[in-house]
Amino acid sequence: MQSKIVTVLSFVAAVSAHGKVTSPTPRVAGDAFKEACGTTMWNTEQSDPYGNIQGLAQQAGSSLDASKCELALCKGYKFADNTNIQSYSPGETVDFKVEIRAPHTGVANVSVVDTTSNSVIGEPLISFTNYASTKTGVAANNTAFSVTLPDSLPSNCGTAGNCVLQWWWDSAEAGQTYMSCVDFTSGSGSGSGSSGSTTPAASAAPTTLATVATPSATPSTPASGNSGASDESAATPSATPSAPASSCNKRRSSKRALRKRF
Repeated sequence: MQSKIVTVLSFVAAVSAHGKVTSPTPRVAGDAFKEACGTTMWNTEQSDPYGNIQGLAQQAGSSLDASKCELALCKGYKFADNTNIQSYSPGETVDFKVEIRAPHTGVANVSVVDTTSNSVIGEPLISFTNYASTKTGVAANNTAFSVTLPDSLPSNCGTAGNCVLQWWWDSAEAGQTYMSCVDFTSGSGSGSGSSGSTTPAASAAPTTLATVATPSATPSTPASGNSGASDESAATPSATPSAPASSCNKRRSSKRALRKRF
């Protein structure tokens, strides 16, 4: 009987896992997350950190305090729980590794996010219009790619906890959103903070409550020279952003939808 229970629990853990960043080392769910989001969510993240934010929100229900547990920013994970702070310079290339345990066709990007305002600094560093496809399979550079930081970053990115590289994956077909955040500091940020426009972050709002970009039938062509982009993966680097204006509008709608829900 005990062996059957173990088998069932193992199966549940396997089917609930989906994806997260494994390198650089991202934020984790620790004591600060537990205090802000509650024991139930904390237990879930301890057993399966690959899950989506919609599942966490459903667990919390009406008890969710969005002012403390910001699922739309880094999945609610807190800087106070992170002991791995990266140090990058403007213009530096950063290699990413992502583990996807269950594919769901969707869109994805990596952006520099100001955590003090939950807003994207400039444009996404890389974008995917057909990510983790259930039809064509997970392309090689959906899980291994590189991004290049802007040549100029705001001065507040010099303080640990203020800026993150946020990986964001949203699947309309599954109604699920995943994210991971890499904390970093930049020692030579721009004092003027002139690194492009600032827009609401690529926040994870339930796809059932907001309009989400539909994966393109024809992958967009990335700019030459970007080591993390190819036609196969439908990845677009920041040099040629994939319809940034409409993307920003969708994310603003997503963020408003999340506030309405909670």
